[in-house]
Amino acid sequence: MKTGKQKIILAAKILSVLFLALIIAFYLFRDAVLRQTIAKVSNEMEIDYNSTFSVKKASFDGISGVNLSDIVLVPKNADTLFKIQKLKTSVNLWQLAVGNLQLGTLEIKNGFIQLVKKGKVRNFDAFLKKDNQTEINNEKRDYAQFTYRIISKALNLVPTDMVLDNLSFRLNDNEKKATINFQKLRLVNKQLETSIKVQTNTFTQRWKIKGFADPRNKKADIRFVNIDTGAIKVPYFDERYNLKSSFDSIRLNIQNIDKDGDELHIDGFMAITNLKINHQKIASKDVILKNAKFDYRFLLGSDFISIDSTSTVQFNKIKFHPYLAYETEEDTIYKLKVAIPKMKAQDFISSLPDGLFTHFQGMEANGNFDYKLDFMFNKNKPNQLVFDSKLNKENLKITKYGEANLNKLNGEFVYRALIKNVLQRPVLVGSVNPNYTPLYQISPYLRKCVLTTEDPSFFSHRGFINEAFKQSIVKNIKTKKFSRGASTISMQLVKNVFLSREKTVSRKLEEILLVYILENNRIVSKERMLEVYFNIIEWGPDVYGIGEASRFYFQKAPSELSLNECLYLARIIPSPKKFMYQFNDQGMLKDFAIKQESFLTNIMFRRGLLSPDDTIYKSLPILISGPAKSFIKFKVQDSMQIKVDSLVVDEEFDL
Repeated sequence: MKTGKQKIILAAKILSVLFLALIIAFYLFRDAVLRQTIAKVSNEMEIDYNSTFSVKKASFDGISGVNLSDIVLVPKNADTLFKIQKLKTSVNLWQLAVGNLQLGTLEIKNGFIQLVKKGKVRNFDAFLKKDNQTEINNEKRDYAQFTYRIISKALNLVPTDMVLDNLSFRLNDNEKKATINFQKLRLVNKQLETSIKVQTNTFTQRWKIKGFADPRNKKADIRFVNIDTGAIKVPYFDERYNLKSSFDSIRLNIQNIDKDGDELHIDGFMAITNLKINHQKIASKDVILKNAKFDYRFLLGSDFISIDSTSTVQFNKIKFHPYLAYETEEDTIYKLKVAIPKMKAQDFISSLPDGLFTHFQGMEANGNFDYKLDFMFNKNKPNQLVFDSKLNKENLKITKYGEANLNKLNGEFVYRALIKNVLQRPVLVGSVNPNYTPLYQISPYLRKCVLTTEDPSFFSHRGFINEAFKQSIVKNIKTKKFSRGASTISMQLVKNVFLSREKTVSRKLEEILLVYILENNRIVSKERMLEVYFNIIEWGPDVYGIGEASRFYFQKAPSELSLNECLYLARIIPSPKKFMYQFNDQGMLKDFAIKQESFLTNIMFRRGLLSPDDTIYKSLPILISGPAKSFIKFKVQDSMQIKVDSLVVDEEFDL
């Protein structure tokens, strides 16, 4: 009778013999297996991807090594996808025995991988087709399990020892070209060293990637630097998207990739120095971020993907903790939280990226502040959007203004609108200007109408209307574009007086910060802000301020305007240069304009801003009598009809 220990030893011996037998069998028939495998891959490429795959020569090297030469993949009627002259690799037999393909070594010499687009034809389209099974299967994906499986498979294909010589990655997007050539890449004893040449239609550079890489333990710490002098330029994006960007160095650190129960944790950090970005939608100047670091912790579960709140983003002296989440447990929910711990206001101002906040350069402040943002959007219940922004101040005071001196609004100044980067004629905001109109000399009807259309809660808010902002976000998400804004009169005033009209990220961020400072530090009274607003806004072609507008349209002073005239002036503020399209060829308001006027009137009635006595003369038509009349296209009457009409009139008078 054998003991338990003897049975285990016997079983181990049997397994060893079986494994040895498998190795011997594999060794004897491996060439046939290799040829069969290549033929199978070639057949799959032909049937599934309409591509030709070929290997000119294939042989084994030792027990686990494979040598291949002249490997080519060519989609039908398209450019070659990849071609490699020589490839030598080895696999981990123990991992292969349990069904995992894990590369041990890899050597590649002389090859390229290229993505080509000519017109609308791309040489990789066949490999982007969707898996029908994925579309049929409506089961929820386990994000943690799926991601961990993908990462593990990808890292298993990264060899522990690697030598690449002259391997190029090419991109040709309708002659917008970029080539990244790995002239040399060595991964030996977990140390990575490369020599890279980058060539585009606009520049040529030499880069280097070096550092530590351990694919089996899922760890890495690598740096991206420039061999030549100057910053590293990012290829392709400058030609394709007109986005010019560069940096001095990037560091990527992966400390841990671990699946603990149902959750996957990915920890590490990324750092970049002297990042420079230039794009017309971002800012009119180069945006420069000197130092930035992201200490990240990604968390993935069965029904969520998130950046954990223990993560930290830091650029210059600004540090904050972000929380981002995408959840699918019941509804599809997006979450964003930002927390800036207590910091000095001056450190914040001095840390703002150059080029992004040009009007803040030279600004100085005392005191401290902290900030929190809480945002949540439920795709299935969009109207339940959460947007909560809170800034807590501690002895915060602006001691010196930068380029945008907000105190300017309290005195006389010259205003010049900037349209398409062209300065318009100067308009003096002050009593010396005969068209300047103090607030008390403006018709009360006009004040009520403009506040109703532009900013009903102007006298009670502090620069922003939270509910309008929420509705703007919901509308923009639904339409997938910036189709609705949430500008208050305060925001319009700051934009007009201190900023340009360019639609850039820089201008919008500066607008938000300047409005907050203006409204929360009581620099200018609400009455003065409204008075300046009425005297500078554009009200027609080369018409600025209510003094010019009332005479341009009606040959009246602002105090003499009727309710109908005020309703008209308030409605055209969004598109004042297109006012003429409000009228038909008889010089009367079109139906759509009359409906807008009625809608606005009803709102003012409901809010108690108008009484029945105010509308006694409401039925009278709008008559444009000033210079604006020349912009309206009137119908030219037939000369014979004019004579007939004249005779009829004469006969009537004779009677």
